Amino acid sequence: MSASKEKLKLGPLPKVELTKLSFACTTVLRDELERYAALHAQTYGEPVDVSALIPHMLAAFMAQDHTFRRAQQVDRRTPARPASAGRQSSVPAR
Repeated sequence: MSASKEKLKLGPLPKVELTKLSFACTTVLRDELERYAALHAQTYGEPVDVSALIPHMLAAFMAQDHTFRRAQQVDRRTPARPASAGRQSSVPAR
């Protein structure tokens, strides 16, 4: 089957506001990411840099992690406590 007739799991990339984050990976993973970027560019007709793919890959991975999703739902239902709640101040009152 031709890659151009199939869709990759990661579709066309949306335009989003970015922040910079650095990480270390193995050379094997770097090479795989570069091959994925090349296949993505071939499939969707737009050149794409590996650094543009990684955030979308991580977001897709996290979206499919059921345990992480459930934990987020529990966090949203739990009321937030003020940072000072439950803490005793070591500074005497004046």
